[in-house]
This record gives sequence, C-alpha cells and structure tokens, in this order.
Amino acid sequence: MTSENFEFRLIATDGKARRGEITMPRGTVRTPAFMPVGTGGTVKAMYMDQVRDLGADIILGNTYHLMLRPSAERVAKLGGLHAFARWPGPILTDSGGFQVMSLAQLRKLTESGVTFRSHIDGRAYEMTPERSIEIQGLLDSDIQMQLDECVALPSTPKDIQRAMELSLRWAERCKIAFGSQPGKAMFGIVQGGDVADLRIRSAQALKGLDLKGYAVGGLAVGEPQEIMLEMLDITCPELPGDKPRYLMGVGTPDDILKSVARGIDMFDCVMPTRAGRHGLAFTRRGKVNLRNARHADDPRPLDEESPCPAARDYSRAYLHHLVKSGEALGAMLLTWNNLSYYQQLMQGIRGAIEVSNFNGFMEETQVAWARGDIPLFA
Repeated sequence: MTSENFEFRLIATDGKARRGEITMPRGTVRTPAFMPVGTGGTVKAMYMDQVRDLGADIILGNTYHLMLRPSAERVAKLGGLHAFARWPGPILTDSGGFQVMSLAQLRKLTESGVTFRSHIDGRAYEMTPERSIEIQGLLDSDIQMQLDECVALPSTPKDIQRAMELSLRWAERCKIAFGSQPGKAMFGIVQGGDVADLRIRSAQALKGLDLKGYAVGGLAVGEPQEIMLEMLDITCPELPGDKPRYLMGVGTPDDILKSVARGIDMFDCVMPTRAGRHGLAFTRRGKVNLRNARHADDPRPLDEESPCPAARDYSRAYLHHLVKSGEALGAMLLTWNNLSYYQQLMQGIRGAIEVSNFNGFMEETQVAWARGDIPLFA
C-alpha cells in the first residue's frame, strides 16, 4: 500500500506500545520498525535484495558520509540514492550532525552551522541546517532529519542546554529549508541529554513546529540504559500521539523491547551489522560468539527453526572457521543472520501488540535470552 502523501496511522495499542503504519509514495513502513543502517549507500555485507527479503521496509543513509563520498551532487546526477543503491523502498537520512560531532576533525561550531575537516582526507566543509536539508534533497530521501548538535554524556547541564537550544533554532531553519515536499517528511530531534526539564522543553518546542515526525536523539551516547529509559518516560508523553516517534541509534534487542513499551515506533543501529562483521550472532536464545573455541566442532546451526538460511543451513563449526580465518563470507553470513533476527523480533513485536500481548511477548523473549545458548558439550 502506498500513498501520494506522508501519512501515519495507528492500528493498535497495548499499553504505551503502538502498532502503526507510515505510508509514502515509495511504500509502507510497518511500525514498530527497525531500519538497517546503510551509512554510505550500502548495508554492509548485504545485497539490498536480501535486506528487503528479510522484511525491512525502510533503510537509513547518512548525510555526512555520502556528502564526503561520492558526494550528494554525484548521487543526484545518477538518479538519487534509491537508484544508486538499488533500494526501491523508503529511505531515511540522518542529518550528519552526530557524525560531524564524533568523526570530523578541527570542528568549529557557530550559530550559522559547523565547519570541519573530513576524517577521510582532511578537506574543509561547512554544514549548516540549510545545507543538510539540501544534501538530503539531492539524495532524494523520503524522511529527512533536522541538523542538530548531539553532546556526549555525561556533559554539564550548561553544555546540554546550549546544544538543545541551538538544535531548536536549527530545527526552525531546517523546516523553512525543507518547505513543502509532497510525500516526504522532515523530523525534528528532541535533545536535552539526561536533564528532564530540558527534554520536556525541547519536545514541547518541536511539537509547536507541527512536524510530520519526531526523533529522540542524544541517547545511547555513553549513558546507562536506565537513564535512556528514564528520558523516554519523560519525553514520549510530550510528543504528539498521531505522529511517528523515532529513537536514534538504538540499539540492542533489549533496548528495543523496553523502548517500544514506552511508545517508540522506529529504530536504527549499526549493532547487528557491526556485530556480524566481528563474529557475534544474535539469536532467539541470546548472543553467540562464534570466535569461541567451543564452536569449532559443533555441527549444529545457529538456529534450526530460523527462516534465514544463514542461521539454519550452516554449522557453527563452519561459521567459527570462517570467522577465525577472516573470510569475508563469515561477515556476510553473520550479518544476514543478525538482520534476520532483528526483523523477526520486530515482526513478533508488531503481532503481539495487535493481539494485546506485548508484555507477554517481551517476557517470553527475555526469559529465552536469560536461559541462553546451550553448548553442545555441556
């Protein structure tokens, strides 16, 4: 199902957990949704057809990385990011703010924007709210994020307040730069670190801009999980109930479950792909470290009941061999497995909310993780 407009509708709720759909010209996003991260126009170690077949409705691309190479202008000349990467569905692009703060060199922040040097070749760039939206427009992304300043935690309340207020002013400029783009959306980003009053102020001010969606940023940047969840408890009630809510850069399967329970609809994280490239598999029984020597003679698959061939059809002994040997196929298979597990988790969450059994599903999932993976040689 598609729509010529950007639309969000709630299908069911279970407590604060929400089951919804975002419809756009390029497709429908079933929420709660996990967006595989395609930072540079590629979900690492995966074909886009595989990503789609696993059940992903939307992927994430990144303004910072794509502006550095191959450049947004080049992508535009080649037909936009969808054609360039061969992904037909919706794409959300991060504004680049987090990467400018965390990766760029010799960064200088002003009211106008941020100047920095590329971490790749040292070339000088300027990123303003207007330029961020321009780049995302050149990429032709369906959901575009405002430019914001994200501070690492812990930080002083003074620094957190300054960054939050600057992000609000930049949100207003981004909205003007975005203008009217039928079928597309710009999301604002709630900042405020771990200071409750600042989170509330940020959410209320962004709500006043009447945007099509709202993200919660500046979390999963060094703070304990309980602080992240506390900030969601404070923030989500301040956001419109009829707009999608996106928790940026989060997270572990446990983070996702607990955040859905607080009203979050969308997630992204490099964790499943990065873990796969480093020999770590996510399964319904918890995490499996394929570097561990105990897997060297284990003929069992990761999960005999998984619909994913990577989990079902290859022995742990073979996966262990690939990982220990540094073979590219090891990263490919474990990434495939991990993204499959994340999409199965999201499908289970959506189904549970529809039948008012989200708490039961969460408890069953957590019990299975706690029970853990059972070694062949106990």
